[in-house]
Amino acid sequence: MEFAVQVGCPRTLRPEGPAADMADAISELYPLDTEDLILVWNLVPIRLSYRYDVSVLMDDLVPLLEEVQGGLRAERAVRWASDTFAAEWKLVPDRTRLRISAQWFSTLGNYEDLLNTRGVVETPVENFVREMGKIVDRTCSDIEASGIEIEDEDILHRAQSLTEKA
Repeated sequence: MEFAVQVGCPRTLRPEGPAADMADAISELYPLDTEDLILVWNLVPIRLSYRYDVSVLMDDLVPLLEEVQGGLRAERAVRWASDTFAAEWKLVPDRTRLRISAQWFSTLGNYEDLLNTRGVVETPVENFVREMGKIVDRTCSDIEASGIEIEDEDILHRAQSLTEKA
């Protein structure tokens, strides 16, 4: 498969105090020594740390999925800015498909050169939403199960809304 996500079943912690926002909750919820999420890009597996990468990308992922589910009509760029998952994606809609052109800057395992030679993925919109939605589903269910209190719940509520639509 050209584009897929494997979320697995990462170990979680029971954070003591409240978190400022969803990103903060995610970084407190997952220990460093838990399994990683795997994003498959043109047959190249990319590891993402729940604690560091997923917590950073959530503030961009939720609005992106909202736009794509709402019927992305124009090119949209997103910059993933984690130290170990840094890339710029340009998403171009074509009826029921997305063409994603990526420039990779940093990944766990240093696969940037290989990924840049395989910089374009084309996938059905529904596949993109389903696969990236797995990240949102996993983190929302883990946050709910942990009972962690979140002070600014905007992204969490928007993420939960996405999981209800799926």
